[in-house]
Amino acid sequence: MLKQHLQQKLLQKLSPQQIQFIKLLQVPTVSLDTRIKEELEENPALEDLSLSVSEPVEEYPDKDPDDNYDAEEQGSDDFDEFNIDDYLQDDNANDYGSKYDQNGDDDDDRKEIPIAIQNSFFENLQAQLDLVPLPDKDFQIGMQLIGSLDDDGYLRRSITSLVDDLAFSQNIFAEEGEVEEMLKVIQSFDPAGVGARDLKECLLIQLRKKDPSNPVIQKAVVIVEEYLDEFTRKHYDKLERLLNLDSEHLREVIGEILKLNPKPGDASEVTTKQLQVIPDFHIANNDGVLILTLNSKNAPELKVSRSYQEMFEHYDKVSQKDKKLKEAVQFVKQKLDSAKWFIDAIKQRQQTLLKTMNAIMNYQYDFFLTGDERNLRPMILKDIADRIGMDISTVSRVANSKYVQTEFGTFLLKSFFSEAIQLESGEEVSNKEVKKILEECIGNEDKRRPLADEKLTEILKEKGYNIARRTVAKYREAMNIPVARLRKEL
Repeated sequence: MLKQHLQQKLLQKLSPQQIQFIKLLQVPTVSLDTRIKEELEENPALEDLSLSVSEPVEEYPDKDPDDNYDAEEQGSDDFDEFNIDDYLQDDNANDYGSKYDQNGDDDDDRKEIPIAIQNSFFENLQAQLDLVPLPDKDFQIGMQLIGSLDDDGYLRRSITSLVDDLAFSQNIFAEEGEVEEMLKVIQSFDPAGVGARDLKECLLIQLRKKDPSNPVIQKAVVIVEEYLDEFTRKHYDKLERLLNLDSEHLREVIGEILKLNPKPGDASEVTTKQLQVIPDFHIANNDGVLILTLNSKNAPELKVSRSYQEMFEHYDKVSQKDKKLKEAVQFVKQKLDSAKWFIDAIKQRQQTLLKTMNAIMNYQYDFFLTGDERNLRPMILKDIADRIGMDISTVSRVANSKYVQTEFGTFLLKSFFSEAIQLESGEEVSNKEVKKILEECIGNEDKRRPLADEKLTEILKEKGYNIARRTVAKYREAMNIPVARLRKEL
């Protein structure tokens, strides 16, 4: 049975302009330029003033002065004869390739960035295998072995499984001994340690490629073969007794082992590109007065195309008489509105960034003057949101992806936010101050007897920081500092 009834609802809906602003706000400076270029390509009604170049004026010295005519009148007639459909077709067809036709195909103007070509880890191994004179069967076994290695360069599959793989996938019937022999060939390749089945075998392969007559290498082989567990647990006292070595000689042997690569597969891989950080803000210290400026990349000179505005005004009048042009007029109006919204969103982004960063700078004024992390005040997102009269989510979007450049380095805004810890005196300090003291205590400790978390807790209590041991452990792990046992050195 159908029923009709009235119902009141309170809903919150974001307009397209608000959604666009939110997306732009969380975009870092390094990606903003790309986002603007995308918008310029998609919307011909949007122009970048920094890219606009005035066209040269052509001169006609042989022209008769009596041939002058009213330029404005002629231009108006040309505009009346202009077809909107032709314009849209030309705009899409020409795209950006036509500029090369106009300016000439000069190689100096279109220099391409060279791309470094580097073989992968597996390609390097296959290239080495190609240089070894082998029967076809052994070569196929070698290729199967290389293809079975993981990204670290280890062979995780058993020999029995590899024999089955060869039989089913390659139709090659091999004995386990044949696969073992080919594995030794692979293990002789570079980088040293490749093809090992576990960490012990990986380290031994690398050590045995060194000078076997060296006493240090001999002791290192013994440690890896027989006492690897004691070595990984850093039971150095036990190793000194078992090997009859003093601390000096044991330090030399352990140093040789630490030079080895436990993941040989990573040695040939291309190093990951570091993310380029472009600061959104700059803070300068002018005789004790902090000056905040916004990166110029955050303030592009954008404007709405004048030609598109004139086109819309003209064809809006014509479309009242000619209904065929209504669709074209709607297209032009849509592009004009989109350009205005984008420019407004960029301006609003600039204002929000400056307003938020200015509040953070004033809140953490002492830190930006000295650069000492101990001067960081406890600060949460709500503190800044209350100061600037904006939502916490807005502050979060600004802080998560924006950087500020100071005299002491470039920092992520998120790093200035921290929780408060109350001292015995009742004063509140930032937990970053506690982390800094923890880092200094661990840095100055005796590495033969590193400080346990319980001892660190006692040291902090002596300094007035009443913190539980589990909190100390949490801060230590957040700073990627291992436990005391793993920090032990000779």
